[in-house]
Amino acid sequence: MTFLFKNGSLKDKLQAIAQATYMHARNLACFVFTYKGLLALQHYLKGRNSQVHSFLAAFVGGWLVFGENNHINSQINMYLLSRILFGLSRLAVEKGYIPEPKRDPFPIFGALVWGIVLWLFEYHRHTLQPSLQSSMTYLYDDSSIWHDITDFLVYNKRNTSAGK
Repeated sequence: MTFLFKNGSLKDKLQAIAQATYMHARNLACFVFTYKGLLALQHYLKGRNSQVHSFLAAFVGGWLVFGENNHINSQINMYLLSRILFGLSRLAVEKGYIPEPKRDPFPIFGALVWGIVLWLFEYHRHTLQPSLQSSMTYLYDDSSIWHDITDFLVYNKRNTSAGK
């Protein structure tokens, strides 16, 4: 995605990828260390494990490690939110809180997700995350302007400062 949607030299793009990879790995390592440490501490203090211990350890770790609003944490947290919603939906069916769907709900899910995101993009663009705005601008706005076949094969934004 960096190569497709970011501006800058190859060196700048590679450096951005390396920095993002480092931050992602560091944050995950710090979270695991915090989570496992707090679980062990709670087990030591209570003499047993409890479901609430997992939540509390993760809550504190999430606050400390993933609470800073930056592009890496935002991506990780949004990724997890989507997985949580699926997991909670399955748990609600398993526990009998909602009935088992008679048909596969995935087509409705896909339709709602795409309907909502394109409505937000077209009419409330500023509410979307900047990287999503950039991707969607490329796909839905920039694709309306064609110069030649390289727009389709390579990249359809011309460098106006180069006189093209």
